Amino acid sequence: MSAFVNHFSFQFRTGVRNRSLLLLNYLFPLVFYVMMGLIMPQINSAFLETMIPALVVFAIMVATLLGLPDPLVTAREAGIFRSYKINGVPAFSILVIPALTTVLHAVVVGSIITFTAPMFFDAPTPVNWSAFILTFLLTAFAFAGLGVLIGVISPSSQMTVLWSQLVFIPAMLLSGVSGLPYSMLPEAMGKIAQLLPATHAMNAFRGLAQDLTPDFDPQGSLVILALSGVLAFGLAIYLFNWDRHNATQRGHPLLALLVLLPYVVGVFLL
Repeated sequence: MSAFVNHFSFQFRTGVRNRSLLLLNYLFPLVFYVMMGLIMPQINSAFLETMIPALVVFAIMVATLLGLPDPLVTAREAGIFRSYKINGVPAFSILVIPALTTVLHAVVVGSIITFTAPMFFDAPTPVNWSAFILTFLLTAFAFAGLGVLIGVISPSSQMTVLWSQLVFIPAMLLSGVSGLPYSMLPEAMGKIAQLLPATHAMNAFRGLAQDLTPDFDPQGSLVILALSGVLAFGLAIYLFNWDRHNATQRGHPLLALLVLLPYVVGVFLL
């Protein structure tokens, strides 16, 4: 237990001291929050209704998709995981601890956004705080699992950027995070948007936390986020390699596409 706590403490401090992680965990999402708060309400007054959920989801996406995978790949390529194995550190801890610390950073940033947006930008606070917290945690869980999975299957830092952007950019455009509501999307694009965790996060925030009209079943969105998080972490642990020379790989990286299964099922059921 003490080893777990020490590893967790080290990873958390790294997220603050490392300049790249400090940028992704704190500076980028907070600067984006201020810019969106100053600009978007002037363009689209309806953005204020979902400003807090949208920018909280953005902070989670930046930390988990852009900040989480690369350190995992870098450590594996440097042989650090091999030394962990020699010293008895399980693969579970190697993957879960960075995810936990990343989520903790997202909690800090999300709290700053949630409690300052009403004061600075007159954004409405959540109506149901328990639903807000639950949705936040399940969103962070789903994205952290996805970030860990990207880090496990990526053969290089360059590929982490590619895989992360394949999720990040569509999420920014289609999920409602950037101010374009899901309801305004053409039907075909709406189905594509439902393959993104950010879409289900925004839908659950709207329907359960903000007391707004959801675009589809918000409780179903929570179930999908939870299932996708479990599946992502399970696949990451199964596909984990201690280093790039590991000859005992248990599955092809394409198995990671199974993480889409809850979202695909959701397209037909929600």
